[in-house]
Formats: sequence, structure tokens, C-alpha cells
Amino acid sequence: MVSIDCRDGLWPDPPESPESTAFVAAAREGRFLLRRCIACGKAHWYPRARCPFCFGETAWEEASGRGTVYSYTVLAREAPPRSLAYVALEEGPIMLTSLVSCNSSSLAVGQAVTLVFERSQNGTPVPCFRPAAGG
Repeated sequence: MVSIDCRDGLWPDPPESPESTAFVAAAREGRFLLRRCIACGKAHWYPRARCPFCFGETAWEEASGRGTVYSYTVLAREAPPRSLAYVALEEGPIMLTSLVSCNSSSLAVGQAVTLVFERSQNGTPVPCFRPAAGG
């Protein structure tokens, strides 16, 4: 069994942009935001001002931070190994992320996960996921 620990401070700094300011501010408060299209109603990840589905205007909304593993891989050659996954968020979008605080041999597609913010080199919160309690 390989345990993958949180590795605060080793995450690269996310690029800064005017579109990410509200997301980062909310993340610093422990809140996870998504953008949802005002016209078609679809939520999407990565947050952007225009909807990737219909090009309509979008608005921020607080997300649940819950999802399920859609697909994953274990990077076994890294020391320590780490896991990358596509997580299907409860709100609909699928996001590429890291799985942390987990046992790589017990990961499974469909497994419930919850959001946890790791810290990048400059302290910016980075959204990651870990297995949900009881899941």
C-alpha cells in the first residue's frame, strides 16, 4: 500500500488573471466557486467569463465541493507517487485535479471524493480532492 500525503508548498503557482481573482479570494476563505451560464444554465470548469457551450455570460456560484472519480491514474515513478484524476463534480462539470491523502491501491472509478485546498509555493489555494469519509 502506498499512502499519498498532502504536499503543501510543492504545487506550482496558478497563473494570475482578472478572471481568477474572485475564485482565489473565495478559495482563501475555504469556498469553492464555479461559473454557471446565465443563458443555458450549464456550469463549467475552468472558470471563464463566457460559456464554453453557448458563449453566453456567466456568473459565479458556490459549489458543493463533492464529486466522484470519473477516471484516474497513479504516477508511480514519482517519489512519492501521486494520483491525478478527472472528478465529476456534483454540479456537472468534470475537472482535472490531484487526489491527495489517499491510498492509491484503494482508488476506484465512481468513488466519492471531497474538495480540499492545497497551497502552492506562494500560498495560493489549489483545488484537490480526497476520498470522502465513509466512501
